[in-house]
Amino acid sequence: MLYYLFNYLDSLDVPGAGVFQYISFRAGMAAFLSLLITITFGKNLIHALRKKQVGEDIRDLGLEGQMQKKGTPTMGGIIIIAAILIPTLLFAKLDNVYVALLIITTCWLGLIGFLDDYIKVFRKNKEGLAGRFKIVGQVGIGLIVGFTLYFNDNVVVREVSASTRSSVQVQDADESLESPAGYQDVKSTTTTVPFVKNNEMDYSKIIPFLPAEYTWIIYVLVVILIITAVSNAANITDGIDGLAAGTSGIIGLTLAILAYLSGRIDFASYLNIMYIPNLAELVIFCTAFVGACLGFLWYNAYPAQVFMGDTGSLTLGGIIAVLALAVRKELLIPVLCGIFFVEILSVMLQVSYFKYTKKKYGEGRRIFLMSPLHHHYQKKNIHEAKIVARFWIAGILLAILALATLKLR
Repeated sequence: MLYYLFNYLDSLDVPGAGVFQYISFRAGMAAFLSLLITITFGKNLIHALRKKQVGEDIRDLGLEGQMQKKGTPTMGGIIIIAAILIPTLLFAKLDNVYVALLIITTCWLGLIGFLDDYIKVFRKNKEGLAGRFKIVGQVGIGLIVGFTLYFNDNVVVREVSASTRSSVQVQDADESLESPAGYQDVKSTTTTVPFVKNNEMDYSKIIPFLPAEYTWIIYVLVVILIITAVSNAANITDGIDGLAAGTSGIIGLTLAILAYLSGRIDFASYLNIMYIPNLAELVIFCTAFVGACLGFLWYNAYPAQVFMGDTGSLTLGGIIAVLALAVRKELLIPVLCGIFFVEILSVMLQVSYFKYTKKKYGEGRRIFLMSPLHHHYQKKNIHEAKIVARFWIAGILLAILALATLKLR
C-alpha cells in the first residue's frame, strides 16, 4: 500500500519518495517492521493467551524438563502470520503474482493450523484437526499454487541470447532491467537441478511419451507433494524451544538471496541462472518472513514463553515450499531444508522399522531412542538448548551449501 502511495508522490516529484522504487530499501523496512511487530506485540499476545488459558497440553514422554512446559501458551503462530502479512501489504507490490500467491498461502495454511490448535485447546481434543482434513487443506493450496504457477501469464522465464548476455552489466538500481532486443519471455516448466552442469530440467520431458499439453498434471502433483511434505516436516520439527523458528529463518534468508539473484537480469546473467521477471519482489515477503521468525525467537527461545503451535509451523513450512517453487529451486529442498528432511525421515524410519520388526520378531524394535530426531538427542541427556544451537549451525552450513550450488556444478 505504501509502495503505491510513494510511487504517486514520486510522480509529483516529492523529494525522497523515489526511495520506495528500490527493492533493497523496502525489504529492509519489511524486516525491521516485522521484527518490531513480533517483539512489541508478542508480549501482549502471550498475556492474552494466558488470560484465555490457551496452554499447551504436554504428554509425558520422559524427557528432562518436559513437564515444566505444561500450560505454556500456544497458538503463537498468530503473531508470526501478522508480522509477515502487515509489512508485505505495506511495502510490496500487491499486483505481483508471486506476492499474491504467498499471501494466499500464508492465510490458507494459517487457518488450517489455527483450526487444529483451536480443537486441541478449546475442544480438549488432543488429536486436533483430523489428518484427512489437513491433507485436504494442503492439497487445496497445492492445487491453487500449481495451477497459478503453470497457467498464469505473468509466471514466465526470460530467455537471453548469448550475444545479449555478454553485454549485460550489473546495475546500481534494484529494479530489473527493461527487455531490449535479444530477450524473450516464455512460459516454461523448467526447474533447477543442483550440482549438475547443465542444471535445468523440464517437467514436460519427465515422461517422454506424455503429450506436452498434459504436463500440468505432473507439475501440479509435484507441487502438492512438496507443499504437503515440507509443511508437515516443519510441523514435526517444532518440538523443542526455538528449533522450528530459527531453522525457518535461516531457510527464509537463503531463499531471499536466491529470489533476488534470479529476479535481477544482471546477476542472473552473470551467474548463468534462470532470470525470472518480477520475482525480485518476493524479497520483501522473504525479509518479512525472516523478521517474523527472528522476532518470535525473542519469546520462543529456551525457556519458551510461547509456542507457535500448528498455526505457525504448518504456515512456515508451506511458505518455504511455495517460495522454493516460485524461485524454481524445489529440487534443492532436501539440502536447503535438510533439518526438516532428517526430522521427518527419522519418524518415517522409526515407524517403518518398528512395524517391520514387530511383524517379523513379534516385538517392535527402534532405530532411535525416540523420534523425531531432536527427541533422540534429548534421550541422550543433551540439553535442548544445545541441541537447538547445533541444529541451527547445521542449518547454516546447509544454507551455505545451497547457495554454493549457484556455481558448484
